[in-house]
Amino acid sequence: MVLVFTTLFAVMATGIAGVISSQHKLGLKKINWQKAIATAEAGVNYYRWHLAHAPEDYQDGTGQAGPYVHDYKDNLGNSIGQFSLNITAPADTCSNAIIIESTGWLNDDPNVKRKVMVKYGKPSLASFAFLTDSNVWFGEDETLHGPVHSNGGIRMDGQNDSLTTSKKSTYICGLEHSCTQQNCNSLGYGCHWVAGDGCTCPGIWGVGGDQSLWQFPFDNINFDAITMELRDLRDLAQASMCSATEDCYWPQLGQGYHLVFKNDGTFDIYRVTQLKNPVWGHDGEAWVRDTDDIDRENLIGNYTIPASCGIIFVEDNLWVNGIVRGKATVVAAKIPEAGSKIKIRINGNLTYLEKSGANSLGLISQTDILIPLYGAPNNLAVDAALLAQKGRIFRKLYCYNCKKPVPYDARNYIIRDSIVIYGSIISNGIWTWTWVSGGAVISGYRDTNTIYDPNLNYNPPPGFPTTGDRKLLKWEETTEKP
Repeated sequence: MVLVFTTLFAVMATGIAGVISSQHKLGLKKINWQKAIATAEAGVNYYRWHLAHAPEDYQDGTGQAGPYVHDYKDNLGNSIGQFSLNITAPADTCSNAIIIESTGWLNDDPNVKRKVMVKYGKPSLASFAFLTDSNVWFGEDETLHGPVHSNGGIRMDGQNDSLTTSKKSTYICGLEHSCTQQNCNSLGYGCHWVAGDGCTCPGIWGVGGDQSLWQFPFDNINFDAITMELRDLRDLAQASMCSATEDCYWPQLGQGYHLVFKNDGTFDIYRVTQLKNPVWGHDGEAWVRDTDDIDRENLIGNYTIPASCGIIFVEDNLWVNGIVRGKATVVAAKIPEAGSKIKIRINGNLTYLEKSGANSLGLISQTDILIPLYGAPNNLAVDAALLAQKGRIFRKLYCYNCKKPVPYDARNYIIRDSIVIYGSIISNGIWTWTWVSGGAVISGYRDTNTIYDPNLNYNPPPGFPTTGDRKLLKWEETTEKP
């Protein structure tokens, strides 16, 4: 009996010891698996440090192609692992993003490796869903998807699902946000009347929004700095080829140009020879009598969007519409500026061939981006990152039964049905598609919808202006798990 029980105990003890040993080895594998990702991230942090000291060095100071292997040390200086780096320089002169691939492992278990890939560069302004240099008010019926920033104050009565920031710690809230001396102290949210100044409110306040996502004061976005970048974009356009014999730059002409994108990756350029008769419209500051619509034009030619660094630069007024296949940034600006009033008009639907991230468009105007009275359809769709450097993005106030009426045959164009923007709105001044009085739409689009394009955060239009210092734009693990 002693021998039997001794044998049974020995068999059971051996089995239990085997299980314990297997669990111990599995535990060590899990620990090493976690430490390997820390080692890989250490490699990313190392190269970020290296770029801070040598911003244009993409070969780890060696002058040779990678990979570049470094020891990973503990706090006592002992090597406990290694990381291997592969660095990919910016794809072209229109990009500043660097790809850092880092693979990490421990000396104790070199077969357990983990790999991360990051995109590192200056954030594009297209990474904002909304960006303005002015005070802005989001109404209760507005839902905001994507980052929002204002260099002024924000009254947030709508809903936001991403970071919402303001440069201001406090600002003077005026009639544009429905603040008066009579109602200021009763608004709440920290608003109070200050004699000699006015109604002082927090940088962001209101009845809506996720306040955990509000941050103020926040870094300023310098709209004036874009001027220098426009010069660079002009030079890039003049160095690019939109055909076998011509570059992607068009000089000042007279009335301007009309650009029509085509679904084969090309675009037609027309010379505008005559505009429709001027009409009265209010631009938010004053009544102006001018025209934003084409009457006659002549085809100049058909051109191809460059496969890399697709910059199209026009030193004149520009009308644009069509179907975009490829990646392009279209600029309408006069350099030197010298009081330029060059504008972009969206002359019809402007959409991507497909919303997959393979196609992107940036529209940059030195002043305004406008929706014309006649040219845009009743239901308008625009896929683009829109940037008005010194002006606004808007449709003018038109009316028929008023002191400054439009012609009789234009009365049916005053109020339109819907506009959908898929991309970003970046406006120096306050943007608007709709004019309301007494709760009713009196001019512009009845239904407005702005949808943030998340692809612009990782793959902005070529050469689109950037802001701030280099940051991690994208992080992903590319390890094939065992």
